[in-house]
Amino acid sequence: MIIERFRGGDIGPTGERFRTRGRMMPGDVHYIASWIVPDGSVCYQLMEAPNREALAGWTRHWEDLVDFEIVEVLESADFWERRRPSG
Repeated sequence: MIIERFRGGDIGPTGERFRTRGRMMPGDVHYIASWIVPDGSVCYQLMEAPNREALAGWTRHWEDLVDFEIVEVLESADFWERRRPSG
């Protein structure tokens, strides 16, 4: 889960770059869905990537406009499978 906070609360420059250049993601990073708060200051994006480092190839294109918080999440079934006692 990626939490994007737009610098100065202004989503405009980010939207313009997206319209002209697209998401600019590496091939191993996949966009799933996103939600933007009504005032346009924050976006929550669900992305799929093999690791945190893969996301750096994407965030690098936006870090002048956006402050990123990256939160690793697991699907519920995967989480519970990892917690299952072995043996």
